[in-house]
Amino acid sequence: MIRSMTGYGKAMLETPHRKITVEIRSLNSKQADINTKMPWIYKEKELDIRNMVIRRLERGKIDLMISFDAMNDEPAPVINSNIVKNYYNQLREISNELGIKSDSELLGIVMRLPETLRSERAELTEEEWSMAVKLIDDALSMTDLYRLEEGKAMEADLSKSVSSITRYLGNLSNVEGDRLTRMREKLLATLQETVGSENIDKNRFEQELIFYLEKMDINEEKVRLKKHCDYFIETMNGNGQNGKMLNFISQEMGREINTIGSKANDASLQKLVVMMKDELERIKELTLNVL
Repeated sequence: MIRSMTGYGKAMLETPHRKITVEIRSLNSKQADINTKMPWIYKEKELDIRNMVIRRLERGKIDLMISFDAMNDEPAPVINSNIVKNYYNQLREISNELGIKSDSELLGIVMRLPETLRSERAELTEEEWSMAVKLIDDALSMTDLYRLEEGKAMEADLSKSVSSITRYLGNLSNVEGDRLTRMREKLLATLQETVGSENIDKNRFEQELIFYLEKMDINEEKVRLKKHCDYFIETMNGNGQNGKMLNFISQEMGREINTIGSKANDASLQKLVVMMKDELERIKELTLNVL
């Protein structure tokens, strides 16, 4: 069973102080590339959160976002009165020296200056952290389920493409027929036309012909390609991370198909090779997104 690296999960929870939302988005990547966006209260737990993500999702470009909406009893920022007074007196003194009458505007200016408001940062309690861990775990489970469902669809598409390649491979024998015999006759006719029958050394001709036809034979490539297709299906039905292995196998399949194409020297065979290459491109594109 394969899993896609594309996934999405979302979970929400209300605590006495805030409503917490966790969203996870996942795309394909060669390694675990995790980006987090979370409120300051969870920053101290960022490493634990990353480890949770890696353990569950293993690989992919993963964006994890934690946000919360404050409830009614969330403490509001406190005005730092001493700093506000200090700012106000300094600005008023400067205004008087410059002859500017703007007392009514000074307070608005002061409140935009640094440190005029003080936030009472609450500590992350063990109870709230436990609830957050459960929420993150729920979002990860939803993402993993999404990946599994996406993987089922990908598995069907991959099986279809591999079956098509296997079918085209079987058709090669039907199309190939007496290709080597026809090639032998063509070479002999060309040689007779060029140098004349009486000037042909038949023993030397047979030796060179055997060497040439061996290079054009594609039976070995057909056997290897069939084994690669079988191994691909076997690996796809296995457990664990198999995306990279499937990608490697598809590359080996491509080598055999390319070799058959270079040896084919026949329009009908080349047509089948092109059709196999088309299916192989679909396979390569899909395996890039397999976990």
